[in-house]
Amino acid sequence: MTMSTRTAPIVDVGELEVKVQEMYREVAEHPEGSFHFELGHGLAERLGYPAMILEEIPAPAVESFAGVGYFFDLAQLVTGESVVDLGSGSGMDVFFAAMEVGQSGHVTGIDMTPAQLAKADGLRVAFGFGKVTFIDGHIDAVPLPDASVDVVISNGVINLAADKQLVFAEAARVLRSGGRLAIADIVTEVALPEQVVANTDLWASCIGGAAHEDTYQRAIETAGFTIAEIKRNPYQFISDQARGASSSYGVKSVSFLAHKL
Repeated sequence: MTMSTRTAPIVDVGELEVKVQEMYREVAEHPEGSFHFELGHGLAERLGYPAMILEEIPAPAVESFAGVGYFFDLAQLVTGESVVDLGSGSGMDVFFAAMEVGQSGHVTGIDMTPAQLAKADGLRVAFGFGKVTFIDGHIDAVPLPDASVDVVISNGVINLAADKQLVFAEAARVLRSGGRLAIADIVTEVALPEQVVANTDLWASCIGGAAHEDTYQRAIETAGFTIAEIKRNPYQFISDQARGASSSYGVKSVSFLAHKL
């Protein structure tokens, strides 16, 4: 399957956005609910998040954590850096990054789901994260200036974008020269069939929009990055439907570290 096909697939983008917002509103407001994917503290620990740091992050952000991997070991954030999280959800990775970059750094979370933004921003205020900002926006049109951040992070979100090439182009645009892209996402070993790709329910569940791993890597490189490291994450879907897709098409979670050229 060609890159152009996989980065701009045959899916109703408007319907997809509605489905994604509905699902992640439930993740924000009812994390105890039933989903294709796991949420929360136990998931985060299994993926590699240090337990001691998780205890310092606002618990409501952790309970709505729906990430698919761990990449902070790759990102190697340092004090004073500026970071943007594409698809920040209820804010767990933003708060984690804020603790890493300290009071002299800054972290911005970008998300399009009002319930997620409301939850994350409320936690920002309640827990005194003064160097954090949450912004309503789309990851394929990031509302930040060119060359304004040191690191772009994202966790299990880019697979939801209809045009992944545009997302990576936006990541490159907002990064300073030599900046880092540290992400975790869902990819496949076998290209997904048309009936899966066109199913907005499967897209919103982080399956239908997953690109073939080779295509995904080419999209990163085409945007002007050089990939420095790739690692497989210990992530599994939990519903029978999602497990079936994982088995049939090699759906898996991978973390990437890439540098802007």
